[in-house]
Amino acid sequence: MKIGIPKEVKNREHRVGLVPSNVRSLTEAGHQVYVEAGAGKGVGIEDVEYEGAGGHIISGADELWQRSSLIVKVKEPVQEEYHRLREGLIVYAFFHLAAEEELTKVLLDKKVTAVAYETIQLQDGTLPLLRPMSEVSGRLAPQIGAHLLEKHSSEGGKGILLGGVSGVKQGHVVIIGGGVVGLNAAKVACGLGARVTVLDINPQRLSYFSDIFGSRCQVLMSHEGSIAEILPSADLLISGVLVTGAKSPMLVSRSMLATMSPGSVVVDVAIDQGGSVETIHPTTHDNPTYKVDKVIHYGVTNIPGCVPKTSTYALTNVTFYYGLLIANMGLMEAVKQYPVLRTGLNTHDGHVTNKAVADSFALPYVDKIFQ
Repeated sequence: MKIGIPKEVKNREHRVGLVPSNVRSLTEAGHQVYVEAGAGKGVGIEDVEYEGAGGHIISGADELWQRSSLIVKVKEPVQEEYHRLREGLIVYAFFHLAAEEELTKVLLDKKVTAVAYETIQLQDGTLPLLRPMSEVSGRLAPQIGAHLLEKHSSEGGKGILLGGVSGVKQGHVVIIGGGVVGLNAAKVACGLGARVTVLDINPQRLSYFSDIFGSRCQVLMSHEGSIAEILPSADLLISGVLVTGAKSPMLVSRSMLATMSPGSVVVDVAIDQGGSVETIHPTTHDNPTYKVDKVIHYGVTNIPGCVPKTSTYALTNVTFYYGLLIANMGLMEAVKQYPVLRTGLNTHDGHVTNKAVADSFALPYVDKIFQ
């Protein structure tokens, strides 16, 4: 198979879809791998390293996309890449289509096969390809929030230190969602010495947090009343709510948000799937924040992109296995022999093949595609 690794073009996205060891494995298996010049520069990988692994360096993105039958990248195609999409092309990447109606329609119109990292789901319900980036985002969220709470940050936070000091109370971090993002956010927030509250709808998950963190972390059953009650005391709100493949539920209304004190911070890690705070909208690393009702909002859609070296190796550790299956067997045979890959298939041959995405836009859902 002819496999292309393009340079990411999303704002300050320095990650790359494959590393040289992956390229070596592919070329040794008989595949041709094309790497856009400079694709790995953001993580310290030079073109010569890809060449040494058997890859072919291509100077232009258009040529790379045209030559390739499988594109392996990190983030979803953006508008400036739409013209490179074509019928029969397989793109293996993060898509988050439930929050990307325009991209969904482009993929359908051009009959592109989209295999989404974030919806590949094992039988136990876990999301192995999303997990490492959720870990990164979760660990970064308190770090980002702590900086934004500083008075001299770009938006002028309320001027508190999350961990406090002797004789001064610590800041309060409220985390909605006790999944991978929430767990890692709690680890860092507790490590900073903050007061931490985690809300979730799963009693077993709350029990797990209690067992792990003990008195360092308060746990609450998540519902409209408990969220509304806790927000006025929150200095930093982190949302890590996820419904696999679907748009994030809106859990924090503007009226709730208005009860937070001026200079408080919201970091909505769920923004990739639309966000769960009513006043949140996507932002970029160049312009990451804005204020609503004097509350600082951070809505960057590619948070792990700011630590690309860690993120790239963590991501490719888990994505390469399934990419190699597609390359070695072809998509149809790989899906037949490894049904877990079917869960990653979001669009194919002009059809929506993920029910959550179809439901998000009231589009027809096609299940049986390879029979």
